[in-house]
Amino acid sequence: MTTRPRALPPALLTGAAVCFTVFAWASAFVSIRTAAAAYSPGALALGRLLAASLVLVTLLLLRREGLPPRGARKGILLSGLVWFAGYTVALNQGERLVDAGTASLLVNTGPILMALLAARLLGEGLPPRLLTGTAVSFAGAVVVGLSMSSDSGGPTSVLGVALCLLAAVAYATGVIAQKPALSHGTPLQITTYSCLTGTVACLPFTGELVAGIPRAPLSATLNMMYLGVVPTALAFTTWTYALARMPAGRLGATTYAVPAIVVLLSWLLLGEVPAWLTLLGGLLCLTGVAVSRYRPRQRKDAAVRAGAPVPRPADRQGR
Repeated sequence: MTTRPRALPPALLTGAAVCFTVFAWASAFVSIRTAAAAYSPGALALGRLLAASLVLVTLLLLRREGLPPRGARKGILLSGLVWFAGYTVALNQGERLVDAGTASLLVNTGPILMALLAARLLGEGLPPRLLTGTAVSFAGAVVVGLSMSSDSGGPTSVLGVALCLLAAVAYATGVIAQKPALSHGTPLQITTYSCLTGTVACLPFTGELVAGIPRAPLSATLNMMYLGVVPTALAFTTWTYALARMPAGRLGATTYAVPAIVVLLSWLLLGEVPAWLTLLGGLLCLTGVAVSRYRPRQRKDAAVRAGAPVPRPADRQGR
């Protein structure tokens, strides 16, 4: 008699999905720096989304998941246009006009907007630990951004700041649009068709992409492919997997770890040794994430001792 291997706990799978997403999105900042030197913002966005669409459609066919249900299509359309297309183009252009530290700081206002929109539109609560963790992480993002800005010594463009803030709004709006859609379709369906929608929206940049490929160095093209496969196709899928299983505001707070990881990757891959102020900001980012994700066990333990059923995260969200 053979025994089946024990399935991994859902909480562990969700945590692994969050960690992969955060690390993949942090690595995107390093890749964008290389690819953006050779490709225009629109061409880079289209190339990235084409690579991601190829991977996602292949996975969709292998898993035999068809068209998304009708109830998911509105969220897919909005998420694809605003997040996959709008966010990508705006951030690519914004990083041409402001330094990476300032861009990271401005984009990291997205989780704050996400928590507020989730409370207003999705009925999610704003527990004190989420607000506290968000405040601590945002303070860390400010410290990281200011320290990196002071190191770069470059001027800050008003248009660049506006574009990064626009990217943050698109990021938050896209997440809020995805959340209800996930009650109708699977994470892979939502991600794939959102990505295809964003790809179609970026087709006007086809001429720029075709003209740029022969002139671009191989490293820039490989980074564009990496952006499509890992931070987009895989990381967006793991993001939607986690989003289907936890509140949008609480999940958004975890992305405050991205600036800290960007500092670490820049240190390891680009040889940029961070200043002590940058390290302090990264520590604050991680501390805020830990605070926002902390859940007291007293209530759960009391329920177990009393024999009462412990509500699952999906139950508390009304799913």
